[in-house]
Amino acid sequence: MKTGDRLIVLHITKLGENSIVVHCLCRKLGRRGLICRVRKGGSLALFMPLSVIDAEIAENPKSELWRLSGASQALALNDIRKDPYKNAIALFMSEVLYRTVREDAFDPGLFDWCEKTIATLEQLPAGCPNFHLRSLLELCSAMGFSPGIQDLAPFAGEQLANLQRLITLPLEECLVYPMSGKDRSECAAALLEYLSSHIGIRINVKSLAVLQELFR
Repeated sequence: MKTGDRLIVLHITKLGENSIVVHCLCRKLGRRGLICRVRKGGSLALFMPLSVIDAEIAENPKSELWRLSGASQALALNDIRKDPYKNAIALFMSEVLYRTVREDAFDPGLFDWCEKTIATLEQLPAGCPNFHLRSLLELCSAMGFSPGIQDLAPFAGEQLANLQRLITLPLEECLVYPMSGKDRSECAAALLEYLSSHIGIRINVKSLAVLQELFR
């Protein structure tokens, strides 16, 4: 079976000299790991984190991993790739999704939310240091948890008031709501703890330290 699909890249793993495994969300197939052949020395720019691409996907009789071919860019992310702040947010979000969404999980609503969020990040003006926090809250809702402030209270520590503001403020105000880098980092950690409690897996996101350094 061979099908065309749109996918969002979460992570890649090199497999020998000429192949990679693309860990991704597919609109039709859900969370998948797909084998893709690449030219030796060829560019992997098409498969950077949160890239949105169209491709052909085919069953692989020799492996549980299906094959990906004919990949092409579906959404230009020029600003995300050029802006170090947006790029750091993209790395963070892709890592969260990679560690949160289970293999073979299928949720078209989650895919649509991810695609919309990536497009929003690309179009935002510079200077929106809370985007990753609002996105974490929206991700919880997209996965069916919809946290209120009472749900977050056990994880909030000293950040309960800031989390309440992030939940209740309109998007435009939320994205520029003033917080220190320490506050942002602790809010992100609280939201990741909340997510971990629901999916039963400890979410360790290394790229959070990069955001903390950038948004001090």
